[in-house]
Amino acid sequence: MGTEDDSPRNGRRLSDQWADSVAVRPRTTERRITVHKRMVLGFAVSVLTLILLTVIAVLLSFKFEDCSGEITPRAPNTSTTKSNQSRDPQVNQRDEEVQPWRQSRLPGSLRPRHYDLRLSVYMDNFTFSGEVHIEFECVNSSKFIVLHVDGLHVEKVAVYWDSKKPGALRLHRQFHYPSNQLYVIALYRELKPLRTYKMNITFEAQIENELLGFFRSAYVLHGERRFLAVTQFSPTHARKAFPCFDEPIYKATFKVSLKHESAYVSLSNMPVEMSVLDEDGWVTNYFSRTPRMSTYYLAWAVCNFTYKETFTKSGVLIRLYARPNAISRGSGDYALNITKKLLQFYEDYFKVKYSLPKLDLLAVPKHPYAAMENWGLSVFVEQKVLLDPKVSSFSYLMELTMVVVHEICHQWFGDLVTPAWWEDVWLKEGFAHFFEYMGTDFLFPKWNMEKQRFLTDVLHEVMLLDGLASSHPISQEVYQAADIDRVFDWIAYKKAMRVLSSLPWFQDYLRTHMYGNAGRDDLWNKFSEAMQKEGKHINIKEVMDGWTLQMGYPVVTISRNESLDHSVTISQEHFLYHADAKRADMKLFNTSFQWQIPLTLSVGNSTHVSSESVIWVSDRSELHRISLLGEGTWLLGNINQTGYFRVNYDLQNWKLLLEQLMRNPEIISVGNRAGLIDDVFNLARAGYLPQNIPMEIICYLPQEREFLPWHAASRCLYQLDKLLDRTDEYSVFSDYVLKQVASVYHRLGWPTSFSNSSIMHGAYQTQELQREVIMLACSFGNKHCHRQAVSLISDWISSNKNRIPPNVRDIVYCTGVSLMDEDVWEFIWMKFHSTTAISEKKVLLEALTCSDNTFLLNRLLNLSLGTDLVPDQDVIDIIIHVGRNPHGRPLAWRYFREKWEILNARYGEALFMNSKLISGVTEFLNTESELSELKEFIQDNEGEASSALARAVEIVEANVRWHCHYRQQFFQWLRKRPSS
Repeated sequence: MGTEDDSPRNGRRLSDQWADSVAVRPRTTERRITVHKRMVLGFAVSVLTLILLTVIAVLLSFKFEDCSGEITPRAPNTSTTKSNQSRDPQVNQRDEEVQPWRQSRLPGSLRPRHYDLRLSVYMDNFTFSGEVHIEFECVNSSKFIVLHVDGLHVEKVAVYWDSKKPGALRLHRQFHYPSNQLYVIALYRELKPLRTYKMNITFEAQIENELLGFFRSAYVLHGERRFLAVTQFSPTHARKAFPCFDEPIYKATFKVSLKHESAYVSLSNMPVEMSVLDEDGWVTNYFSRTPRMSTYYLAWAVCNFTYKETFTKSGVLIRLYARPNAISRGSGDYALNITKKLLQFYEDYFKVKYSLPKLDLLAVPKHPYAAMENWGLSVFVEQKVLLDPKVSSFSYLMELTMVVVHEICHQWFGDLVTPAWWEDVWLKEGFAHFFEYMGTDFLFPKWNMEKQRFLTDVLHEVMLLDGLASSHPISQEVYQAADIDRVFDWIAYKKAMRVLSSLPWFQDYLRTHMYGNAGRDDLWNKFSEAMQKEGKHINIKEVMDGWTLQMGYPVVTISRNESLDHSVTISQEHFLYHADAKRADMKLFNTSFQWQIPLTLSVGNSTHVSSESVIWVSDRSELHRISLLGEGTWLLGNINQTGYFRVNYDLQNWKLLLEQLMRNPEIISVGNRAGLIDDVFNLARAGYLPQNIPMEIICYLPQEREFLPWHAASRCLYQLDKLLDRTDEYSVFSDYVLKQVASVYHRLGWPTSFSNSSIMHGAYQTQELQREVIMLACSFGNKHCHRQAVSLISDWISSNKNRIPPNVRDIVYCTGVSLMDEDVWEFIWMKFHSTTAISEKKVLLEALTCSDNTFLLNRLLNLSLGTDLVPDQDVIDIIIHVGRNPHGRPLAWRYFREKWEILNARYGEALFMNSKLISGVTEFLNTESELSELKEFIQDNEGEASSALARAVEIVEANVRWHCHYRQQFFQWLRKRPSS
């Protein structure tokens, strides 16, 4: 490594020159003696001074090392210096300026412009080595270069002037600061503002067998185990693969080269610009320079996959890479074809062209998430992008479609315009989630996803989470990397989608901030400008901050007044499932939470519903006059659930709505029927309504012919089922549900055949309604449903030909495994290993968790984590599904606690995965002893997954509280109901 030195060019030091000058002048003996005395004295003083300075320098060096938290210092120059070395700062004074590595965020004094990253990948021993050349600009003068490194072995570092003054800068020392995943390079001289510098860093690391950074995966082809390596950098894991400024704001361009054995192919964000084959059988691929982008969107892969390709009208090359047998079967054709359509759709809709010359979709066997939207190289776990039409259900097809739609949208919202910091990650995720429904409706207009599944799959799901006291605002402050996982949840995805879907102006936002970063105020400003052009002067920021900067949502209560002036009182309060928490802390949960609510209202009777009107509710309680309101008319609020809030009514209005549903449900729209069901169950669960009201509402279901209300009811009944499935009186509840299901089940029957192509070009609701009702019938114990499932499984086993319609295979497999003997479990386990269809593997694996045999469930749990028979991302699903089985719930809960260290080490850094596991295992615990065990577990593992565990405690407390306060009332009503 080159260093910069202050000594003269000829190598002679100042003391040598001084000695020469003394020797030339003639002197007398006496004078010579005097001079020699002075020389000796001077020399002694000099020596003492040097010794003193050396001691000070060494002490300062030790002190500097203590402050740095250094693990492996690498000092290229160990000579001591004088006053220009780093001073020991005062504790807690000017900490950010003097010790920037102690801050959780990068100091901001430097900004990268370009990375030239050269990697050599060794698949034989799963290692890689690299050299990164970073061109960066100094914004504020600094003696420190602070960048991210995590798990890399840094070998050499050199820092250079820009081209105007070539040469290496002299390095004082360098060290890791692992608590913040930083690498610090301390210089002797300050970097000057507005100047450009370069640094070269060589490093090496392992290709880990995990799920983040640059990791490896494997699959079996023709009996041979093959390996691949791929990256996953979001949100903070680029630093595991190369030294970098790993925060979203530090956008730069990248040139990547990958060297590897020629038996493999390599991919990155951009196309291959040049490929060089060495004599030793290795190949180096040089990829084109990227646009400006954040580090977490950089990606590469080394694999031996094959591909299929297509082109868009504008010439963009689209390829789908997957294992060779999946490509030959055509499993990637569907995703490839819809991607081509979607790129054109988004270009037309956003009025912004796709920025890159190509887009690769890469299907990998192992990945922490459904997919990752790396710019130009989107990575999917296989089951979210590969489709086998003959064995895949419509549910699988729909989910795969929406994942692809979501990821392609991110090429604009995320890749092109990136949130400045993680507190506004909802900007990209909310838009992408919104376009899941718009994009899917573009592909298949008759599915009507935006008006149908949006309510149950987005709104109803996120409101469950957001009704907890442990919820958080859409936009929340993130101070350090450990906090980032808090912002990646359904609040950021689904609540943000609900908020953003009401604001249609975003083309200007995209065009203004393309290739850059943006925050929420940038979005509000663009919306305000658009509204002003239309003559609407609304303070968008003020309205939207109420929904994005405070947690939760309101419940709006509409109560008729007894006066004759047709007035109603409309009040708002923060909805919480734990109403006692709200009353216990009025300061936190009442006085500080208030929203500006656009409440849509309609008035109806047995034959007619009025057109909707809008009332803006801003105060906690308001009086409004409804002119059409009469004695026999009912009120309906939040028409089609376009607002993000729940609506409650006085009991008389609930009675009138129930009568209307029993008499003629179609007077009330499909969306409102689904919304009423979801609201009434959750209002009762939180104690706002008596427990009998929701059970009375679903009495109308035998008349319901639409999928959406049944889907809403099924979700709510499932929650109740898990609360009650271990109680002595469970059969009273299950019999009541079966009574509502029976007539519709017999009317719809079972599917005789199935074709994805017919569903793609038509409405799917009929098939999905049939599936929903069959699932309810089998789950709650309908004997005909059980016999049908057993018959279909028996036929498969005897004939070795699977005639079970794909749309109900998951229901049949699960029912058969739960009712039949151990041989059926072994048969399903064998089929899981032998099938090559990705969608079928998932269904078979989850069916194994349905057994009533605790020995088999324990065996499955141990096989999942203790062997490589189950993909890493599926282990969590197995534990969760065992926990949903009432026979397996104690097993899964115990297994989770016993294996926590292993599980946390494997999944702790992966967004969603730990919180998904914790939620899935604990959400249906409902006894005092289980609550005590949960609290004891948290105490023993203090500080780990704290937000997810805090949420788990609140949910289990709510379950226990419901049993304590409402269970007796609930069953008392059910026992009386049949004779009333």
